[in-house]
Amino acid sequence: MSHKSPVTCHVLIASKGIPGIGIDVKIEKLEQNEFTLLSTSQTNSDGRCPTLLPDGYKAEKGIYRVTFNTREYFTGIGERCFYPYVQIVFELTNPEEHYHIPLLISPYSYTTYRGS
Repeated sequence: MSHKSPVTCHVLIASKGIPGIGIDVKIEKLEQNEFTLLSTSQTNSDGRCPTLLPDGYKAEKGIYRVTFNTREYFTGIGERCFYPYVQIVFELTNPEEHYHIPLLISPYSYTTYRGS
């Protein structure tokens, strides 16, 4: 059974109303003014990354960055996109809470919010 990461993400291709399947995602943490790679993952058949952080990772307060490789995805489905990747920087203030980062994207726009 796979673990559930304390930080998860979900990609929806808003222009098509479908999940973003197979999108490469990485998560980093800001330490001493530099982002350090924590893990890489890929969205599943529902567009989600339930195992974004490694099994056993204990979330800590701090600033994190999630990067989605959107150009590779759109190129793979034969579309051009304006954003080669999307980076979402957020502050994790309560390590006991779950942090969910949804990304709604189309070739020329995106939006995000803190999900549940």
